[in-house]
Amino acid sequence: MNTVKIDFERCKQCKFCIKFCSKQILKQGEDLNKQGYYPPYVTEPEKCIACGICARVCPEAAIEVYKDE
Repeated sequence: MNTVKIDFERCKQCKFCIKFCSKQILKQGEDLNKQGYYPPYVTEPEKCIACGICARVCPEAAIEVYKDE
């Protein structure tokens, strides 16, 4: 299964990853990080196609995508 790893503490809640996710599997989280932001989470990891768009649009480089091979 493909994996989206979100660095909880680097996220500044810009929501670009949520907006540009081609499968719409990223949603706004409910847990605050140390900076006072609500990082997103992956709702349905099995639907991730590892396109990497979320990682490319993140201005904080808080997302890494790993493709299962």
